[in-house]
Amino acid sequence: MARGPVLLLLALLVAGLAAAAPAVALGGRGARVGGWGPIPDVRDAHIQELGGWAVEQHARLASDGLRFRRVTRGEQQVVSGMNYRLFVDAADGSGNSAPYVAEVYEQSWTNTRQLTSFKPAAN
Repeated sequence: MARGPVLLLLALLVAGLAAAAPAVALGGRGARVGGWGPIPDVRDAHIQELGGWAVEQHARLASDGLRFRRVTRGEQQVVSGMNYRLFVDAADGSGNSAPYVAEVYEQSWTNTRQLTSFKPAAN
């Protein structure tokens, strides 16, 4: 039997198993580079702080007096840093709450944070 094709097949099998190992170790819930995935715990202090920061940045630019209430859910995307899509409740000057979607880019090792989008959430 020819050893070349068998060794090639074995090498491909080992490479496939090695690529799948991180996802298996994390129960199949590992972050995929480039893909959006749910934020496991939006009650996390960092996520809530990001939501507050996003509303503050928007209010500063729009001068609309929005005030942060809370992040209700969110998604994250691994890039060279992290993109966050945060669904936030914010109140206007009259105290009326409304849902918004804020997108934030963060790169912790360069202390970079940018509000890339802020708009009313579709009901």
